[in-house]
Formats: sequence, C-alpha cells, structure tokens
Amino acid sequence: MDEVRTQIVDALLALLAERSFETIGLDAIAAKAGVTLGAVRAQYDGKLAILADFVRRTDRTVLDAEGGAVEGDTARERLFELVMRRLDTIEPHKAALASLERSARRQPALALCLNDLARTSARFTLAAAGIPAEGLRGAARVQGLVLLGLRVLAVWKDDTDPDLSKTMSALDHELDRAEAIERRLDRVVGGACRIARRFERRRAHPAPEPRPAPEEAAEASVG
Repeated sequence: MDEVRTQIVDALLALLAERSFETIGLDAIAAKAGVTLGAVRAQYDGKLAILADFVRRTDRTVLDAEGGAVEGDTARERLFELVMRRLDTIEPHKAALASLERSARRQPALALCLNDLARTSARFTLAAAGIPAEGLRGAARVQGLVLLGLRVLAVWKDDTDPDLSKTMSALDHELDRAEAIERRLDRVVGGACRIARRFERRRAHPAPEPRPAPEEAAEASVG
C-alpha cells in the first residue's frame, strides 16, 4: 500500500475511534489524512472501499507473517494461530473497530457490506490453514468463520488482559463449536449421499412388475 493510501486508511480509522461511521464525511477523511479530497477520490470510490483496503492490508500482514508459515499440526491449531495473529495486528485499532461494530448493528446495509469483506478475508484465512473453502460446503465454512470471528471479537474488544486469556478461551470454545457443527454436517451429508445412492440403484434396477394371479389371467383370456 503506497503512502497516500496508508494515510487515508489510517485517517478513517482514527476518525472511527472518535465517532460513528455514518457521521464521517469524505472531506473529514481528507483533512485528517492531510491530503486533498481529489487525492482521496483518485484512490477510492468511498468509505467502504477504504475499509476494504484496511481489511486487505490486515490480511497481507497476517498471511505474510513468519514468512507465510503457519504453526500447527492440525487445521484447528493453524486456524487458532491465524485468528490470534489477526487480533494482534488490529489491536491498535480496537476503538475504531468497536465503533464500526456499533454502526453495523444500527445499519443492516452496512452490516451486509462488512459481511462481504469478512467473507473474502475468511476465504484466505481458511486457505492458509489448509481448510478447503470451495463449493457449498466451503461457502458454509467461510460464513461460519465470519460468525466465529464476530463472537470472538465481542470478547476481545473488552479483554484488557495482556495475555488475552479471555479471548483465547472464547476462541477455543468457538473452535470446539465449529468442529461439532462440522461433524454433524458430515453425518447429514453422509446420510443424504446414502439415500441418493439407493435411489439411483432403484432407478437402474427397477423391481419387476407383479404377474397377474391365475384367476385374473383366465378372466383376461375369456374377455
């Protein structure tokens, strides 16, 4: 991210720490960043585009940390590491993100836009953890990670312990919950597949039609 874009993103975050998203104008962002409004327009279409750049910047920091390596023998351990990295990265902007969350609660349209940004971020997070995110099941995992993140953020924003013990406990709990849902989904999908296979076998080998009883056959020949 070049210097002007960094200034603009940081300006929006600084303003968010002071007031709500809906009250922040593009002119205020330009003034805070120390650039002209034309410079803001040259870089972004609006405030959501600036937020998208912040998310992209955060993703890059998280994904490139430790040379792109993610510690953990299991997908769960790697996901835990990635979420904690993200929280460490956004720690300086805790007040801004808390303000943004409050605005999203008041404005469903904003919440939907933020959900789209979070889904993109979640896809890359799952990829870094080695968890497939393709197809219908992958889409469910992506949205599940977004919801997991929201619940963890709700604890993190009020966690004042330097070691973030409450946040890590909440993350552990949410990962347990996600694994339980995944197991239930496995059973449901497995059951649906078995039913589908039985249906296909019946279509391929239909049962023979029953032969008429001798009396019925005799009546048919007389008629």
